[in-house]
Amino acid sequence: MNVDLDFVSEHAGRPVADLTRRDVARALLAVPSGQALVAMPDLRRAMLAAGNPLSAAFWDSAKATLTGIEAGVATVGDVQRWLEATGTEPILITRSYFVWPEEGDRGPVAEELYEQLVAHLEEHVAIGEIDPDRLVSGDSDAREVYEGIQDRWLSTALPDGRVPSIAVGDELDDGLFASWDEEEAFALSELHRVLADLPEPPRPDGDLETAARRLRAVLAEPGYPGSVLKACAGLDGEPLPESDTELWLMVAAGIASPVSDLQDEDEHQFWDLEGELSQEDSALAAICTIHHADWLAAVIALARRGPGVLASPERIARFVAESEDIDVEMDDPEDLETTEALFSSVTPLWERLGIVDDKTILTPLGWWGLPKALERAWTPE
Repeated sequence: MNVDLDFVSEHAGRPVADLTRRDVARALLAVPSGQALVAMPDLRRAMLAAGNPLSAAFWDSAKATLTGIEAGVATVGDVQRWLEATGTEPILITRSYFVWPEEGDRGPVAEELYEQLVAHLEEHVAIGEIDPDRLVSGDSDAREVYEGIQDRWLSTALPDGRVPSIAVGDELDDGLFASWDEEEAFALSELHRVLADLPEPPRPDGDLETAARRLRAVLAEPGYPGSVLKACAGLDGEPLPESDTELWLMVAAGIASPVSDLQDEDEHQFWDLEGELSQEDSALAAICTIHHADWLAAVIALARRGPGVLASPERIARFVAESEDIDVEMDDPEDLETTEALFSSVTPLWERLGIVDDKTILTPLGWWGLPKALERAWTPE
């Protein structure tokens, strides 16, 4: 592969006369750094001969960056910062905390708007509002101008009415929801597959009635664990179901797939990474972190073993790691510890529902209800 003008032009998709610093930088980064360093002097001369010389500051920065990459001392951040210093590379994380998806993860909307922003930045370079030479020198005022232009563009409606930051976020959310739905559907099919070979546990009506009565009392109390159980089940102030079975399954399913957040947003903000999480926030955050495969492996293991089996967080983590039904990647000892820590927030809630007793032993009610709760959690409404 010859790193010459033809290569750079083809890589950028534009004629030589229109090549920008970003185009050349991205082409140089597309080949091994040693090869790019060797080719750069001839490339620089060819750009000069073509009437598009760029600047000495750009070529010096290119040599320094490529040398750092070749020596193994340049970080990903160093390279990204150099790309951004070309003046037309969108910032990956803006001052307003907008984050562009990685290049291979962008959908059609993000790809389109990303290219629109590149063109927008090129216009500002052309009129001199963005100065790449000052950017590459580390000039803070030039950087502030460059960042401000992007923030304003991202938050301003386009002629078609779309606000770029919102449109990209919506597309990303749609993709995440679709991926989540697909994963959930697969987990549900696996649950049905395994349960089809297991006997149907009898419903312990007396235990269910007792557990439901106790659950209603817990849900009426302020604070943990009632607040977490209500959030999991999506009980936002409306009357509780009259049916004990309906209420119990609703809450048990919510633990596996929480429906809503804690209601008091002023007190419960577990996006505030500077503060210490409350017991309620910690529990809900842990529950939301457990993967479908972990729930599946844990519940199937308990369903196979039946009442009387130890269902402590440590034992559940072992069930997940050693599952022969569900393929769960857990190669690192830290993965086992993480799973145990996450389920440490689950078992106290299970105890309130009578799924396990005070010694974390699976009860007949838990044996009957856990698979049904999981099925309910993953069945589309």
